[in-house]
Amino acid sequence: MQDYGSMKPGELRQLIRDKRITCHTSGMAAGYAQANLVILPNEYADDFMEYTRLNPAPCPVLEVLRHTPYTRIMADGANILTDIPEYRVYRYGKLCDVCSDVSGIWQEDMTGFLIGCSFSFEEALIKSGIEMRHIAMNRNVPMYKTNIMTVPYGAFSGPTVCSMRPMTMQQAMLAARITAAMPNVHGAPIHIGSPDKLGIADIMKPDYGDPVDIRSGEVCVFWPCGVTPQAAIENAKPPLVITHSPGHMFITDILNSELNGVLEAQKKAI
Repeated sequence: MQDYGSMKPGELRQLIRDKRITCHTSGMAAGYAQANLVILPNEYADDFMEYTRLNPAPCPVLEVLRHTPYTRIMADGANILTDIPEYRVYRYGKLCDVCSDVSGIWQEDMTGFLIGCSFSFEEALIKSGIEMRHIAMNRNVPMYKTNIMTVPYGAFSGPTVCSMRPMTMQQAMLAARITAAMPNVHGAPIHIGSPDKLGIADIMKPDYGDPVDIRSGEVCVFWPCGVTPQAAIENAKPPLVITHSPGHMFITDILNSELNGVLEAQKKAI
């Protein structure tokens, strides 16, 4: 198997475009930010934008693409319709298709949102000596719908989805300090400890992704997750929405260490 972790984002996107990579992207292009995707009709775009503003932890917006599938900020001319390994297609809130290319579904009157991803902070945690269990087990990160409700806006509402990584309490405190400085990729954990406090009945049965081993002496650490909009889409029921499949992300050209600076520069340029 190729060492996807050492490859550049553009190389990986080409392999994805050629359907030579179809798996989850955790651990790929080490050092580079990854992003979640939501594409929806323009008539819903402003309300969705406000929904993300009210819920910045699970929904930190990295780039907005109006009337075009080609990125400008997060990558130079990458295509959000072909450069993600797997997509989900929702019609009126129902998941109706999973595919590797959505070029034939996209419409010109649609707006795309790239949203920060927790895969982006994993490099910093690994460098600090914290094992990412899902990467070690070659699995997708486990994700759960929780009892923490997002702030609703317009048609958009629903539960916060969280990703979970097991580690010792000492590691969890270190991870919290590291990720608190990375607000554009979900920031600090939302909860450390008992899954039932978040309404999770069985930690080994995630709503998205794969279960991972939890060893004796470890605690569950939960971060807000960019899959949260997919739960809101189920409630909003737009006629057509395209998202990434959980764990199958858009790999950007922006280094994690430079992401905050890039986004701040964009704010000043507006």
